[in-house]
Amino acid sequence: MEKEYGGFLELDEFSGNEFYKGAVELNCGRSCLAYLLLAGKIKKLYIPYFLCGTVRMCCEAYGVDYEYYPITEDFEPVLRGAGKNDAVYAVNFYGQLSASYLTALKRQYPRLIIDNSQAFFNKPLPGTDTMYICRKFFGVPDGAYLYTDKRADIEIKQDIACDRMTYLLGRYEKTAQEYYAGYVKNNEYFDNMKLLGMSKITKNILKAIDYDSVKDKRTRNYMELHRMLSEYNQIQAKPAEGAFAYPFLAENADGIRKELIKKKIYIPILWPDVLSLCHRASVEYKYACGILPLPVDQRYSAADMRYIADEIIRRL
Repeated sequence: MEKEYGGFLELDEFSGNEFYKGAVELNCGRSCLAYLLLAGKIKKLYIPYFLCGTVRMCCEAYGVDYEYYPITEDFEPVLRGAGKNDAVYAVNFYGQLSASYLTALKRQYPRLIIDNSQAFFNKPLPGTDTMYICRKFFGVPDGAYLYTDKRADIEIKQDIACDRMTYLLGRYEKTAQEYYAGYVKNNEYFDNMKLLGMSKITKNILKAIDYDSVKDKRTRNYMELHRMLSEYNQIQAKPAEGAFAYPFLAENADGIRKELIKKKIYIPILWPDVLSLCHRASVEYKYACGILPLPVDQRYSAADMRYIADEIIRRL
């Protein structure tokens, strides 16, 4: 693009540091997986039932066979059919898989891929393919980091995100409900797209974030919910630093979710695909229906967490 001089000012260039350095900077988790499928020459991938359809669609788009595996109630993979040389895609759900567990899993399956999309602040294990998704933790339209020793001999064009900023700016000044459609449209943008690099806008915004503050707030909010809700929670949620959300399992989760909306507390169903993929008696079906991923992010205080917890306890 030819350089321009004068005229109106654009977004300022920030001078801080991104949290991760030395990673392959891409625009989404799908691009991270696509990069690994190409660079690692993966022919077959073991993936969890408990997951959105994006991973499956990416495998199909790149001609990679896949086989589903179940998880335990502790979110751990049950890999009965996988061999030592097979590629395994393991998701660190809610940051509940410890570094020691993942290290042991890596020893058993050397071609392990760790999806830390729900565990941004968990540092990558040495020599382990690991991915992170920025927009699950920060107000950015795209962005993902991939740690890998593999290199794909491909040209990676940069994503352009300026036309997808409206919902973020609108949510900042107005309400989530008014701009929810824009949020959904941005998510759908990544479903069938080609591999792209992180946008210039996102990379710039990620330089302006106080990561220590974000991590601390998310950790404290998570622990405040845990303090108030652990006795009612039907899963044993472990502490998680810089948490994505607090996983609260309840039998009447759908009813609670509907009641919380009336209080402007919005709790998503993260993986609706699971409901058609798994039988009702499975852990995956139970968790997809029953887990309320409660917000713990940097916008909120301990008082907000107490308010959310009180509203839930009233409905149990």
